Order: sequence, then structure tokens, then C-alpha cells
Amino acid sequence: MTANDSRNFPLINEKKKQKKGSKYKDSGTLVLNSVTMEKFYSFLDFIQAGLQMNVSFAIDFTASNGAPRDPRSLHHIQHGADNQYTLALRSVGEIIQDYDFDKQFPVLGFGARIPPSGQVAHDFFVTLDQQNPYCTGIPGVLAAYQNCINQVTLYGPTNFSPVIEHVATFARTYSQMPNPSNYFVLLIITDGIITDMEDTKRSIIAASSLPMSIIIVGVGDEDFDAMEELDSDDRRLSSGVQQAERDIVQFVELRRFAANGVWNKEALAQSVLAELPGQVLAYMKK
Repeated sequence: MTANDSRNFPLINEKKKQKKGSKYKDSGTLVLNSVTMEKFYSFLDFIQAGLQMNVSFAIDFTASNGAPRDPRSLHHIQHGADNQYTLALRSVGEIIQDYDFDKQFPVLGFGARIPPSGQVAHDFFVTLDQQNPYCTGIPGVLAAYQNCINQVTLYGPTNFSPVIEHVATFARTYSQMPNPSNYFVLLIITDGIITDMEDTKRSIIAASSLPMSIIIVGVGDEDFDAMEELDSDDRRLSSGVQQAERDIVQFVELRRFAANGVWNKEALAQSVLAELPGQVLAYMKK
């Protein structure tokens, strides 16, 4: 390698050069032994290349929400008016639906006694049809919810892990295919009073190696500290000696985006989607 080789670059300190004048040569030499060009793909690059986003909903039907006939209930049924859940389904659903490739949404429920036996279920289809979990578009999701809330009995406890495991099963199956091109997003709408925290942590940690993200939307006025813990922006989620491979949870508190009855939909959209592109990229770069 010669002194004039294009891979050698003199390092110049302008202050020293001005001080020493013609006596100053350089402050060293930068030698490039090799250069590698690497292309970094964006979230939109993957979408345009055929990555299919699969969005599922999970709705909290536990008794902590209040009886649907009580005007104070988050599930209060009032003709022509949104309750907290329909508001969340509509406002957040209309944001996230554009990422789903076919607009056919599986909608899960948890924490209710379901017909016909009245048994407590922590992972059931809101359509109440075990052969058909899908709802067409957000109007279909809302229709299924409104039919379901009139037929189930709110109960408990509030367990997240069964619905997370449900979606993770599909994510795991698709990830093992020769050319995986599916990514799964679970949108959980809840009042935040979780009762299976450690099981939920373990489920999220297991899912962190899969093509999957979780968006939790908090409704009502409860303390959402537990949801913030699951979000774990500052450090990877852990449970005992287990630690998440990457961050896959985003928590959004719905009430923060309303002022004097007016919704800031732009800010809500930014918050809901703030971490999803980065989470997809983190998985694709593994």
C-alpha cells in the first residue's frame, strides 16, 4: 500500500494547522482496509415486498368493567352512543386496519361466562361461532361485539396470557414455514386490572422471538402501572431468569387523547403505531 493509495486518508486538525502553518502535516492517517456496502430495509420495503400483517382483537369482558346496564359501566349499552369499548374499537381499529392485508379480523374475548353452558372462558370467539372467528372490517368487529355483550355474563379473572398464547400459536406456525411472510399484531382492549401478571410476562417473553407484536389499549380511569410495566420501553421485559428477546408491546391509554370531548385522532394514530414499524424491523433483522 503506497502513501498515495486512495485507502489512506490524512487526519487534519484545523486548529493545529492554523497554529503551526506550513510545519503542520497531519495528525495521523486513517487507513481503510475494506469497505462493505449494506442495504437497510424500511418497514414499507417489507410491506411492498409482500409482508402480510394479520391483526387480531382481544376484548376484556371481565366484571371489573361494570355491569353493561349500569350507565357507569365501560360496557354500558346505549343505543346510538359509543361506550369505552366501541370507542376504542372504532378509533384504534380504523387506524390499525389499514395494516391488515385482507381486513378479516379474528376477535377474541376473555373473562366472561359464555353461552350455552355459562362456563368461564379466557379465550373465546366474540362471534360466539367456534367455526368462524372472523369479522369483516371494523363494522363487522363492532357488530360482533354488540351481539356478544348482550349474550355473555361479565365475570373474571382478567387473564391476558390465553389470548396472547392463542395468537402466538399462529405466529409460531407461520415462522417455521420455508419463506415466512406473515406478521401478527394482537390488539388487547382492557380496563387494566390484570390478574395473571407473571403468566402474561412469560407469554410475552416467549412471543418476543416470533413475528408478533402486542398493542394494549387501556380504557377507563384505572391505574395502568401494570400495563406500563409490560410495555418496558427502558429495558427488556423479564420474569425470573427469562428475558424478552426484543420489545413487542406498546401501551396506549385512550383517555389521554380526549380533551373536552374532542378526540385528537392524529396523536392517537401516532401513539398506536409508534413502535410497530420498529418492532417489525427488529424481527426481520434477526
